[in-house]
Amino acid sequence: MNYNFEEFTERNTRRENRITITRSYSIGLPQFFFEKNKIHNFKYAVLFFDKKNEAIAIHFTNEEKENAFKIMKSKKGYGGHIVARSFFTYYDINPKIYYGRYEWEKYNLEGVGEVFVIKLKKRNKDKK
Repeated sequence: MNYNFEEFTERNTRRENRITITRSYSIGLPQFFFEKNKIHNFKYAVLFFDKKNEAIAIHFTNEEKENAFKIMKSKKGYGGHIVARSFFTYYDINPKIYYGRYEWEKYNLEGVGEVFVIKLKKRNKDKK
């Protein structure tokens, strides 16, 4: 019998396909999410907020717009992040309450195109 074994080399790497809200006013894009959704092809992200549903939408683009946030890409291949302090502050979203990993869904936003949507969940304020 002929085998075609492949050596496993991804030890100690995460296969995280969720979007992260960090306590430091950033949106984290893990490597697996970054690769699977070809985020490396984009330079910017435009953010949207739905107050009623407490949801954030992220539209990835190469169009340099005044309201677009630069996607900070990791030099070591760990994905990237979006520093969005002004977004969180404007909408009074306290990342110390909403931090964590979020499942996402794709949504076609009229006039914009494909966005990634996360629905915010409050965390226990006492947790560090």
